[in-house]
Amino acid sequence: MIDEETPVLDNHMHLDPDHGRGIDAVEDFARLGGTHLLVVNKPSWYLGVEAETGEDFRPVFERTIEVVEEASEVLDGRAWPVLGVHPGLVSRLVDEREYEPEAARDVMQGGIDLAAEYVESGDALALKSGRPHYDVDDAVWDASNDVMCHAFDHGAALECAVQLHTEASESLPEVAAWAEEAGLPAHRVVKHYAAGRLEGPTPSVMSEKDRLEVAAERGEPFLMETDFVDDPDRPGAVLGPKTVPRRVRWLLEEGLEDAVRIAHLETPEHVYGIDTKATLGNT
Repeated sequence: MIDEETPVLDNHMHLDPDHGRGIDAVEDFARLGGTHLLVVNKPSWYLGVEAETGEDFRPVFERTIEVVEEASEVLDGRAWPVLGVHPGLVSRLVDEREYEPEAARDVMQGGIDLAAEYVESGDALALKSGRPHYDVDDAVWDASNDVMCHAFDHGAALECAVQLHTEASESLPEVAAWAEEAGLPAHRVVKHYAAGRLEGPTPSVMSEKDRLEVAAERGEPFLMETDFVDDPDRPGAVLGPKTVPRRVRWLLEEGLEDAVRIAHLETPEHVYGIDTKATLGNT
């Protein structure tokens, strides 16, 4: 069982109090033993924002910060915002709004610039960027990599982590090398929706038992997530908010206490500089 001294962190969750379950989902997470959340802003267009400049992302980021504050009031630990630009925006700009890839890049880099301001002020913990997980042409791919590297530049300057949405892969050494070249240590690059093993960045492992078994066996730094999307139009999409606490309980029942310690104590400190143990008991 999860005891009251075991922090339980979901590293990648979306909350939409205006259109989805919002704090009700946080209460489900907390009821089963969840204590800490990293809340990533939803893609801007899901909130009705069709960005033309970086400043246009501000209401998306502000609403995310507001719901994080509400979530922290519910949790025995706390929540933190992760702000940035979903890499799928490049296709929305190029394919639907007829932007040139370079112009789309500029809009997205402007959004990263704004997100970095929130990290610098202490209002956000980390940045979100990446590149499409589907096939795109070379110009769009290059523009997407430019956006991602721009996030690495900010991560290096701010000494903060960068969460990535990328193609499915167990090997991203080139991406880790780009981060290192920018001055951002590779362990502070986090691949969200990861499998149980990953070369290069730190894996944020989708909390399915088979993936977690692989991560636990490796004994390397990893995080756990659900990618709960909080979208009423896709109620069964990805994993629900109760999943991480349930999987932590399962790991403990399987005698994998070391994996729980790695994912919920050591790796959050190593990657984000957060102390999940010291921040327990905030409510």
